[in-house]
Amino acid sequence: MMKHAHLLPHFFEGLVEAGCDEAGRGCLAGPVFAAAVILPEGYDNGELNDSKKIAPHRREELRKEIEHDALAWAVARVEPAEIDSINILNASIKAMHMALDKLSVRPQAIIVDGNRFKPYGDIPFQTIVKGDGKYQAIAAASILAKTHRDEYMDAIDSEFPEYDWKENKGYPTQKHRDAIARIGLSPYHRKTFRALPGAKKAK
Repeated sequence: MMKHAHLLPHFFEGLVEAGCDEAGRGCLAGPVFAAAVILPEGYDNGELNDSKKIAPHRREELRKEIEHDALAWAVARVEPAEIDSINILNASIKAMHMALDKLSVRPQAIIVDGNRFKPYGDIPFQTIVKGDGKYQAIAAASILAKTHRDEYMDAIDSEFPEYDWKENKGYPTQKHRDAIARIGLSPYHRKTFRALPGAKKAK
């Protein structure tokens, strides 16, 4: 099996480090999910990578490996109504904080995918652009956030099959936009997002 380019084990040397990432930030529907993962000292899985670069069936297999092997892991979500209320950036960061709250082991440091985060208590943190392709703990969080969110979107697809969420997971595909144009928004849609090209955001 081909291995991915090797990801670094940690950023903060000698500290219990949690990696954080989110999934679903660019979607028109569904919550934003976030995960926090603490990997054991010395842990090395050469297949961890940005979840978007891993085939769906392999992501599911890696999810099981991560959940079994991690020293601690947690997943949290922020619902569409709150995304509309506080905006997607704040909702993404809140979801990461909620995932950190749920960890059974308190981290001594946090590494986060991207370039925006808010302090979590007094714990030092570092944002890392494309961190899910550089650090194993962030990659693991990326995989958990993505697979848990996909599972949720698959579950609610049966309520509104017209939007094709089983396939698009809430992202703005043409079929998704066509369904919105035809039947309007569901209760799972983010009302402040521009659902149709040329449409104005809801006030």
